[in-house]
Amino acid sequence: MGKQTKGSSGDGLRVAGGVQKNKAKKQGTGVSGLEFHKSKGQHILKNPMVVQAIVDKAGVKSTDVVLEIGPGTGNLTMKLLEKAKRVVAIELDPRMVLELQRRVQGTPYQNNLQIIHGDFMKVDLPFFDLCVANIPYNISSPLTFKLLAHRPPFRAAIIMYQHEFAMRLVARPGDPLYCRLAANTQLLARVSHLLKVGKNNFRPPPKVDSSVVRIEPRHPPPPVNFMEWDGLVRLCFSRKNKTLGAIFRQGSTLAAMETNFKMYQALQLGSGAAAAGPGSTQQGK
Repeated sequence: MGKQTKGSSGDGLRVAGGVQKNKAKKQGTGVSGLEFHKSKGQHILKNPMVVQAIVDKAGVKSTDVVLEIGPGTGNLTMKLLEKAKRVVAIELDPRMVLELQRRVQGTPYQNNLQIIHGDFMKVDLPFFDLCVANIPYNISSPLTFKLLAHRPPFRAAIIMYQHEFAMRLVARPGDPLYCRLAANTQLLARVSHLLKVGKNNFRPPPKVDSSVVRIEPRHPPPPVNFMEWDGLVRLCFSRKNKTLGAIFRQGSTLAAMETNFKMYQALQLGSGAAAAGPGSTQQGK
């Protein structure tokens, strides 16, 4: 009996051979026998109490169009459909798309779900009032700024991030975690930490804990050229242990600033000449 248990593969965990055993650790089996790939950021939120808490804190209205990024097998999607007018789910994995379609088929919510099969970073976003998502952590930063650049602006985004990333996102000036990410995000939005979620609430469990953050875009957005602002902020945070005075006295910084200023002057001179018209230089003759 003991030998049979040791070699048995019926539970999907104890199998003969080290290679298969390691593979089983990297992937998790979930709904309908689907394998979840950690390398693709697939960590399905399995705790219904956490799912409900996220939906409650999102403040979904019956008139809302909700955007969900990476719905997976639909645990969060189904709860959102109970509250929202419509849910638009963007999913890259075709297996998850089929699972989501199967899950809503024959339910009252079937016509209220729109699935966009594609890469979030490459698709054009539709109109939405609210974004609620458990996202792939490997695209946290570009995903956040793509959302904040979206027009027309949405009311709020309630997003699950890796805990460390979330703490840097909400850090305030003076906090040791305050960084370029926090400065850029808080220029464009108000951010607040909602709740911490332990890693055992996911299947397969990630290596670290997670946190849910609320992001509310500023209306109207600040009258700032974001590319110029980001260049300044990148410079300010380029030397962690140096003061701003020391950073701006560096030869390389001064040279870059002088080059940029000369380019700015040239552009201003060119635009001024163009506005004056081709005959402006002969008016004094």
